[in-house]
Amino acid sequence: MAKSTTTPTKTGDKPVAKSKVIGDALRLILKAKHHDPFSFLGLHNIDDAFIYRTFLPQASEVFINVKNKWVALEKTHPDGLYSLESKTALATPCLLKITVGEHNYETHDPYTFTSTLTQDELYLFGEARLMQAYKTLGAQCMTQDGVTGVRFAVWAPNAERVSVIGSFNNWDGRVHSMRTHGSSGVWDIFIPNITTHDTYKFEIRNRHSGAILVKTDPYGFEFEPRPGSAAKISTSYHQWEDKQWLASRKNRDWLHAPFNCYEVHLGSWQCNEEGHFLTYRDLAKTLVPYIAEMGYTHVELMPISEHPLTESWGYQTTGYFGVTNRFGSPDDLRFLIDAFHKANIGVILDWVPGHFPKDDWALARFDGTALYEHEDPRLGEHQDWGTYIFNYGRNEVRNFLMANAHFWLSEFHIDGLRVDAVASMLYLDYSRKAGEWLPNKFGGRENLDVIEFLKQLNVMVGEDFAGVLTIAEESTAWPGVSRPVYLGGLGFNMKWNMGWMNDTLAYIEHDPVHRRYYHDMLTFGQLYAYSENFVLPFSHDEVVHGKNSLLDKMPGDAWQKFANLRLLMTYQMTAPGKKLNFMGNEFGQGREWDVNSSLDWHLLGKDYEGHQWHQGIKQATTDLNKLYKELSALHSLDFVHQGFDWIDCHDSDQSIISYVRRGLDNSFVIIVLNFTPVLREGYRIGVPQAGSYNEIFNSDAACYGGSNQGNGSGLHTEDVAWMNHNQSLVITLPPLAGLVLKLT
Repeated sequence: MAKSTTTPTKTGDKPVAKSKVIGDALRLILKAKHHDPFSFLGLHNIDDAFIYRTFLPQASEVFINVKNKWVALEKTHPDGLYSLESKTALATPCLLKITVGEHNYETHDPYTFTSTLTQDELYLFGEARLMQAYKTLGAQCMTQDGVTGVRFAVWAPNAERVSVIGSFNNWDGRVHSMRTHGSSGVWDIFIPNITTHDTYKFEIRNRHSGAILVKTDPYGFEFEPRPGSAAKISTSYHQWEDKQWLASRKNRDWLHAPFNCYEVHLGSWQCNEEGHFLTYRDLAKTLVPYIAEMGYTHVELMPISEHPLTESWGYQTTGYFGVTNRFGSPDDLRFLIDAFHKANIGVILDWVPGHFPKDDWALARFDGTALYEHEDPRLGEHQDWGTYIFNYGRNEVRNFLMANAHFWLSEFHIDGLRVDAVASMLYLDYSRKAGEWLPNKFGGRENLDVIEFLKQLNVMVGEDFAGVLTIAEESTAWPGVSRPVYLGGLGFNMKWNMGWMNDTLAYIEHDPVHRRYYHDMLTFGQLYAYSENFVLPFSHDEVVHGKNSLLDKMPGDAWQKFANLRLLMTYQMTAPGKKLNFMGNEFGQGREWDVNSSLDWHLLGKDYEGHQWHQGIKQATTDLNKLYKELSALHSLDFVHQGFDWIDCHDSDQSIISYVRRGLDNSFVIIVLNFTPVLREGYRIGVPQAGSYNEIFNSDAACYGGSNQGNGSGLHTEDVAWMNHNQSLVITLPPLAGLVLKLT
């Protein structure tokens, strides 16, 4: 027989009047104010008798199974309290048969199950060390005492009462009030017979104001379609098939390996024939082979956690642990990631721990107080974005974010996290005027809590997920972003080189006749190129909000625009640093990116007076991608100065730069870039070694839509010292074009 879960209520040595205790507790239950409903409902041993109570306001009759016989419960309050007094203990969990209207169903009473949360879990959560908190909090499908159901758990320390409401209890906050776990602030309840079709939220009564809030689950795995905001019970049945990929990832030498990332917004990459989103499974058949064919090594998915507003691009997340259902279920996403891995493509997730939106049904003021955010808007709000900032100094909040990173890496086999807006996290005065921010305890502008959080995050990823990358979008000169924590850095593997990107785009937008005056924009980056492990990005941020597409940034007529773009891509792919390009850049998307419409794929068939220039850009991109991946000299020494030498960085009058890229295998290639529309014949460059050279890439080739000028039959060095080299080559340098030369 089961033992009692409570003891008789006493005060000192004097018994408290039973009727008053029952009356007070009942009033709190009926008003949904009881802080500890498990102390009243369920089975209790009081004065050597066993009292069973259940509160079912929708029921007309309730029976309890006693030794395989159904015994009617007495309705002891008209609002729905049913009771039974027994001199012998009842078996728990208690099985009930309930009549609601014309329907009967059987279920076990949630108040006769003990909690399965452990003290270790609660302690680690409070210490910000419960990395798999997503297996503790939220809705966990499980079997308890031989009964299948869902255990709900939520952190709401300032609540007087928390209830699970959902499709299974008519959204009635009185029915499934949860158990509190003291100072941990965690509440839980096990509810049997819930299915994956059920939706739910938490109803929270604030202990100070008495205000009632209805919130979605911060740890919810899946959500109902917009505009609904309820979480869904979710389980995974996907059988992973990427064991070989994960094994090889552990030993991948990412420092010296090619990394060329295709950034994609899944909803606007391509639409189906009806103009609707492609599903994750559709994308496995279309996007995966496209990226593989183009020669990219990685894909970066813009945020795919649940978000209500498509126009936020996913950066205003309301369901950090939820896969957006725009494109399918969590298992559908797993299927897509599996397909990428089978194609030897790594998956980077755009991750947004820098802020969260103010939607009143999500994280904002979650239990009626500033729980996940700061109370003071000088610390807790992003003025630019109208969002809240996480309170990184609070252990449970830091645990939420750490566990979220762990969740995506563990449950979805993500290969890297690109952390958005790191600068906005690091600086207390980010985009704020004097008086609008609070300094740290030393009087500085650095957010000390964020620094510790980022270090802890990167150490956790490195220790628990060998081979997984973390990449910072950090737009300032903060030192050591991509240096190890043990050396005083933040611990990221790589950092976006926003300075290189801004200088390069600012330079290329100038008319070629004026570029001679801005030559240092091409050369200045080498002064800091190896201070971090840099990624060279042309991301979505550069092709929206009136900035024009990459193609439209280019000056000149149509021919010059396309030639400039091919030249720009050649420069990016041959400069030291890993690579990232936003979708559409690879074929010269003509207009700015629009989150609500597909890319302009029809341009690939468009003819410009006999030239298919968009198709030419796509072919040039493909060839550059494959060249980058195949040649050690273009990727293996991206992060150290030994991988790069200037041949000539001073030819500003002709707007030409030339340099050598070197590889770990002692190989090298020569790159020469002409940023004017002038054909340069007889142009001499110094080279590091005598011999014959082949032109292995020419962005002016006819197959790319160029004028087909170049050095087709090979080049031979002359014993003429030039540009600090003993040997030199005389080459033809096409207009607005880049060449890659290799020793044969």
